[in-house]
Amino acid sequence: MRKYFLIMKRECLYIWRDRTLRNIIIFGPILGILLFAYVYRMQVIQDIPTAIVDLDHSSQSCELREDLEAAQNLKVTDYPADYSDMETMIENGDIVVGIVIPEGYGKNITLKRQTRILAVIDGSNITFATPASSAIMEVTQTISAETGIKILVGMGMTLDEAQNAYQSIEFRQEAWYNPTLNYAYFLILALALNIWQQCCTLTAAVNVIGEIGMSSWLQIKASGISKLALFGSKSIVHLTIFMLLVLPVYFLAFVVFKLPLHCNFGLLLLFTFVFSIAIHSIGTMMSSLTNNAVDSSRLGMMVALPSFVLCGYTWPLEAMPAVIQKAAWILPQTWFFQGYNFMVFKGAEFNMLSYYFVAMLIIALVCYGISIIAVSWLER
Repeated sequence: MRKYFLIMKRECLYIWRDRTLRNIIIFGPILGILLFAYVYRMQVIQDIPTAIVDLDHSSQSCELREDLEAAQNLKVTDYPADYSDMETMIENGDIVVGIVIPEGYGKNITLKRQTRILAVIDGSNITFATPASSAIMEVTQTISAETGIKILVGMGMTLDEAQNAYQSIEFRQEAWYNPTLNYAYFLILALALNIWQQCCTLTAAVNVIGEIGMSSWLQIKASGISKLALFGSKSIVHLTIFMLLVLPVYFLAFVVFKLPLHCNFGLLLLFTFVFSIAIHSIGTMMSSLTNNAVDSSRLGMMVALPSFVLCGYTWPLEAMPAVIQKAAWILPQTWFFQGYNFMVFKGAEFNMLSYYFVAMLIIALVCYGISIIAVSWLER
């Protein structure tokens, strides 16, 4: 055991003395979650810049402007004189939403005629465009309902009769697991964990080549230490560091920033540990298949960086091409982030996630197996 502890101590010193690697793996994930929490601190997008072009200037259009000004998430910042001025403002990025009230709007409302209002949304930034579209739809539905009820009342119905006639079918919409559709809850921790897994991959990418690429490898071989003992001890150090690094990330997420956690925290840690083994195996495999540490790190990042996009978290797997869908399940990131979503939001238990555990362990066994074969071949 003393021999194994000496190897572990040596690996800890090696990582600590590499200042760049040390700073990346220690501060990268923590700075990541702090940055994302600050960026998404508003949780929902509000105060979307909006301009209203009133070509009617009637009492009815004035009332409509007031309703739009009171709309949630919209912030009316300007009142252009005509359509061309509004178009210029959208092109320059001054506003995201432009609403045009046409001439004759008040007359049509008085005569109970159908009238149309133009709402232009800058779709170049989909993050702005989606909530803007929802906000406009909500306010227009409300205004349309109020106008329709007023018309029915004017035709002789009582207010209750008009409301029941106009709203004879009521759709009740409920959002489960994330009732407020909070974008921050969905994304902050996932992005921080993405940085964490990249740092872990970068560390594991020097597991093998960091030894056999140095002259000290001959001394290690001469000492009689087996490859299993050497790389097994190094891997234990890496996995321990990985888990120690993720703990402050989880603390900041669930304790400081109060992100939702509906599952058992111990199960989440176990799931994270199995994922750590899987990504460590990938980094080790990359390390055993390259000629130097630089190439190994580059190859590891080429796998780690796009994995978060392909895992189906930011874009549904079902919406990807069939070939990409199948290839994505080869990556442990897909299993982890899909399972993470079930755990954090839906409180999934072990019996539901057992398949995910097994899949990540199989990936680890395959990658470690390739590493063993590659190291043996390199020695010969």
